Formats: sequence, structure tokens, C-alpha cells
Amino acid sequence: MISNKRLLIIGFVWPEPNSSAAGGRMMQLIALFKKQGYTITFSSPAQDSEFMVDLAYYDVDKVSIALNDSSFDSYIKELQPTVVLFDRFMMEEQFGWRVAEHCPEAIRILDTEDLHCLRLARQHAFKANHTFELSDIVEEDVAKREIASILRCDVSLMVSEFEMQLLKSVFTIDSSLLFYLPLVVDSFDLNSLLFDQRENFVFIGNFLHEPNWNAVQYLKESIWPLIKKQLPKAVLEIYGAYPSQKVFQLHNEKDDFLIKGRAESAKEVISKARVVLAPLRFGAGIKGKLLEAMQYGTPSVTTFIGAESMHADLDWNGSIEDDPQEFANASVRLYQDEIFWKQSQQNGFSIIKQRYLKELFEDEFETRLSLLLLNLEPHRHNNFMGQMLLHHTLQSTKYMSRWIEEKNRKI
Repeated sequence: MISNKRLLIIGFVWPEPNSSAAGGRMMQLIALFKKQGYTITFSSPAQDSEFMVDLAYYDVDKVSIALNDSSFDSYIKELQPTVVLFDRFMMEEQFGWRVAEHCPEAIRILDTEDLHCLRLARQHAFKANHTFELSDIVEEDVAKREIASILRCDVSLMVSEFEMQLLKSVFTIDSSLLFYLPLVVDSFDLNSLLFDQRENFVFIGNFLHEPNWNAVQYLKESIWPLIKKQLPKAVLEIYGAYPSQKVFQLHNEKDDFLIKGRAESAKEVISKARVVLAPLRFGAGIKGKLLEAMQYGTPSVTTFIGAESMHADLDWNGSIEDDPQEFANASVRLYQDEIFWKQSQQNGFSIIKQRYLKELFEDEFETRLSLLLLNLEPHRHNNFMGQMLLHHTLQSTKYMSRWIEEKNRKI
């Protein structure tokens, strides 16, 4: 057993658990490492934000770091972390070579959040109005960067089994480099409000995330008019962090299409609604809004991409439809049919119990980390492609970063 275990997280942004599933995911990871006895430092080159979590409250040190600056080298040599966790591949690109050079014995973990190359390939296919194919991913420049990052790390945390299989089949990534750790929950609300105590449809999602903005446009233009035709008194409330003016311009009280902006509490918003709508037409990973809907006992209607890798062969927490008319019909049925609504709610609880309870993953995660600590050298020896990519990164990215640092110094 290694004493004085220290984790350094290099964050793309400071965690905002009330703004996005990504922020909630990061706080879950912090809790998992805390339970294993790690002392944790969270660092980021990002600016402080109004809604960032108070890391000190969770006994996590907060340290600002700079891009392309050798001050990080001195910092990490002094810190000597046992594990370094990169928040998305962009952070591994920026800091991974510095970690490898100055703390070669530290385990390097990549938290992918979702496969960016998959999300972007789907988005580009949608915008080009052609059917997405797996071969589209290979054409994405981001794929080359993201896969290289996965190979350079000792293990990558994956939230989606579909994406794990994709990495193995399309990019021949070895299973030893991947670990399935989805969004997790501690509990779910069996005592949630009853069917007749709830009202309205709701959508919730961070507007900085393009799939969410597209889904709201889709609701406004195609789906909500079809629902209103069948339910003239229905109300749709749209919540989400960082709404821009173009989002607020969709607000229309006459049509009961209400842009509410940031929700103070996702739990309060979702648990009072009767149905969650999530007509996502592209994206990746698993969807925090749909997991929260299950957790708070609120059935949902989503698309096949929305439900991807979330429920295995278990019945969905409502309905899954891609066609706008069928989506609207399913939404109306779920809103009106109390028996179907109650069964859908129970389906959501079953999915959580079998797939998302934290206790299903925390012991296996701790075991995986312990084995990595004990067998790091042979693990890396078996990952020749990763070592080769790391070697060339040290020779290229390192000197590019040094050049940028010197250039900045002269300005």
C-alpha cells in the first residue's frame, strides 16, 4: 500500500457541477479519489468563473497554471504526484509531455468525458445532411489528436460502452488502456412527486454545448408545435447555463415555449416536471440530463443518440424516437397516460440500480489503480505505440512550447 498518495488534476475549466454534467463528473472523480485516501490538487489554466465550485470546501487545493510556461515544470517536480488526471485530451496535449518528463513514475489518466471526435463527426454529418458512418470519424483531425492522447496515457476513463467498443474496433485500442467509469449516482428518489403532483415538460442543458442548442432549436421548430396541437395547454420550460441572446430570442409565452435560463437546482426543476424532453440529433458520451431524470423519478423522451449506451437491454425511462411526429406522440402519451408514466419511472430506477450506482464501480476502480501502481513499467512496455507517440511528442511539442514561451517572454 502506497502512503501519501497525491493526485494532480489538470482541468480544462474549473468544475461547475451546477452548470454541466462534465462539472458533476469531475466532482464524482474527486470523491472517488478522496475515498481512496488521495490528497488532491486541482489545477487549471482557465480563468476563474462565477459559478465554479469552492474546491477548498471539499479539501482540494486550487492552483492556477499557465500554458506554455516552464513554471509548471518546477511546480510538478516539487509536488511529485502519484497520479495525474487530465481533464479531456486537450490538457494532455498541453501538459502531458511535461508530466512525463518531470514525473515519469506518475500514472497518467485521461478522463475523456466523451469522444470528441465522435461528437464532431456526427455534428459535421448532420450539418452536411448525410447519414453518419463510423468511417467519418477517421476523417476528423481531432480523431488523430484524441487517439494519440489516449495511447500516450496509462489508462483512459470512458463513460460509454459504445465508445469503448468503437475505440477497440476502429482504432484497435487495447482494452488494458481503457476503463469503463460512467457518471454515477449515490441514490435515487423513490419518494419523488406523484404523476398528478407534476406539471409541464422540461429541457435542461448547458448552452455552450452545441448538441443542446441544436436540440432546443429542433424543439422550437419541429417538435413543440406537434405537441401543442395535441395538448394546447402544455408548457415547455427550457433551462440551461450560459444562454446567449439567440437562446432568449426563442422565448415565446404565447406558444408556452419558455426560456428560463440557468437553473438554481437541476433536481428541483426536473423533479417537479412531468416529462423531460431531450431530442438530441448528434453528440457522444452519456447524457447527464437523462440520468438525472431517472434519478429524480421523471420519465423522458429522447432520441437513439440521446439514449446511446445508457440502458443496455433494459426498458427505457419513457420512449426513444427519432422521427419528430413519433417523438411528439410519445411525449403526449407519456404526459397523459399515468400507467405508462409510472412504469417508465420504475424503468429509470431499474436502470440506475443495475448500471449507475457508485458502489458498482468504486472497488473495481481502486483495484485498477492499485494494479497500475504496482505494474506500471510492464504496462507501459506493452504499449509500444503509446511510448513511441510520447517520444515524438517530447521531441516536437516540447520544443514548440519552449518556442512559444520564449516568444511570449520577448513581447
